[in-house]
Amino acid sequence: MSHPQVVLLVKFKSSLSIDEAMEIAGNRMDDFRALKGLKQKYYLYDPASEEIAGLYLWDSPEALDEYRQSELRATIAAAYQAVGEPQVQVFQVKAPLREQML
Repeated sequence: MSHPQVVLLVKFKSSLSIDEAMEIAGNRMDDFRALKGLKQKYYLYDPASEEIAGLYLWDSPEALDEYRQSELRATIAAAYQAVGEPQVQVFQVKAPLREQML
């Protein structure tokens, strides 16, 4: 398996509890599984800041661009009742520690 070329990190606070947010995440997982080029998505939570985050690993910049223009991406803030604008960071992967993801 090749390593991802692009990593997307999206962070936000939500008016929902973490249990409510994870229930929504569970209901949406099949939609994310169906995305072409998404190798993995990690659902993250920081109890200290109460921020929810998604860490996405993409095959290519083109796959990320396609997602960024999708209805699924457009519904994230509303689905999770984000407080304020989500913080979005995109990183190019320059080198993996391991050639295969565990």
